[in-house]
Amino acid sequence: MSDTNALNNALNDARILVIDDDPDILTAARLVLRRHVGTIDIARAAEGLADRLKTERWDVVLLDMNLTQGKTDGADGFAWLERLRAADPAASVVLMTAFGGVAVAVEAMKRGASDFVLKPWANERLVATVMAGVSLARSRREADDLRLRHQALSATPAVDGATIVGAAPAMRRVFEVIGRAAPTNANVLVLGESGTGKELVAREIHRLSARANGPFVSIDLGAVSENLFESELFGHRKGAFTDARDDRPGRIVAASGGTLFLDEIGNLPLYLQRKLLTVLERQEVVPVGGDRPVSVDIRVVSATNVPTAELQREQVFRQDLLYRINTVELTLSPLRDRREDIAALAEHFIAIYARKYNVARRRLSGEALALLESYRWPGNVRELKHAIERATILAAGDRFEPGDFPAVTVPTAGAAASPAAAASPGEAEPYDLDAIERRTIARALADHTGNISRAASALGLTRAALYRRMEKHGL
Repeated sequence: MSDTNALNNALNDARILVIDDDPDILTAARLVLRRHVGTIDIARAAEGLADRLKTERWDVVLLDMNLTQGKTDGADGFAWLERLRAADPAASVVLMTAFGGVAVAVEAMKRGASDFVLKPWANERLVATVMAGVSLARSRREADDLRLRHQALSATPAVDGATIVGAAPAMRRVFEVIGRAAPTNANVLVLGESGTGKELVAREIHRLSARANGPFVSIDLGAVSENLFESELFGHRKGAFTDARDDRPGRIVAASGGTLFLDEIGNLPLYLQRKLLTVLERQEVVPVGGDRPVSVDIRVVSATNVPTAELQREQVFRQDLLYRINTVELTLSPLRDRREDIAALAEHFIAIYARKYNVARRRLSGEALALLESYRWPGNVRELKHAIERATILAAGDRFEPGDFPAVTVPTAGAAASPAAAASPGEAEPYDLDAIERRTIARALADHTGNISRAASALGLTRAALYRRMEKHGL
């Protein structure tokens, strides 16, 4: 396709605004441009334009330099030029002026106008100027989108120790599925309890895919407040709501050309599930407050700790969306079901945190390893990681001993389930609120097989509050 054809196609969906106080000029501009431009709006400066600038965007604005009858100093044009540039710096502002106003127009170009047209104009000149303005505006918007995408990507940090470790049979099956699915473009659903490493699996799928050089964008849907869901996922246009001071592309657009990781997708409200399904089907997204779709090219890896049987309930999750996201389904086993991996995982995290905190690398004593292997790890690999980090910081000896893992406790045979059972006969339970809180949270997580939403509900906490307490106790 030639450059001329490409520009003509760009004009077909371009939006042009013509501002003039003369209705004949407005009519003439509409007649000339309507065969070339998708949308033509007209306005007199006093007719609500200030409010429209808060929510609407145009590719090119044709602005008369003198909007007050009898004035020729261009003051009106300068004032509106400043407002237009502030409202949308990417738009091209083309000035319209009579022959005697050329000097004023040149001064306006120094202040940010992109070009000017003399009245009365030659129709070919007007169309060519508008075409160039559309091209310039699109280039500016593409540059802005790239900048905003980089900002969005910077909010997705890499994970400490981002390597999948494991040789248990369950992990060998996981590696096999990853190896087969990653090179394809299939969407993947990763199931498993909280802390089993679902994001690491998603990153590995991305690393081994044809999209490895593209962005990996992660969003934890369980940690985003419901009123921000749409803005975070789909982006928004300036003025779409009170705090929308600038355009924002959203995580989906930021992930275009790469992989979008939707963690805790089971928490996505039903009405947004429908919108996400539309995005996946059409590969385009409409930002909040926008009126035109933005094309995207994404592969989706989703994760949830919601059991499969629960996801298959229509009241919880749309089945058409479920079919779309689980072309390949992969389940991660809890750490308690692959105890043979605990030693390798512990050594992996010991090496990481020895480097991070610049300390000598310690070894686990036999007793310490036995303690770690006998613990149930309700917080799974994440909890083990935090336990090793804490021990690295606080341990005094040249080896890790059981006492370096005070939060890791293993009930003795026949011990009662109540917290008081941990005390010796005749000895009162110590008033250690932190220890009691940690045991209670660990028990809730174990009772609900790592499902954060259910555990939080059982504890009378919000998901965010439970996450904070899990972080505090290394769960």
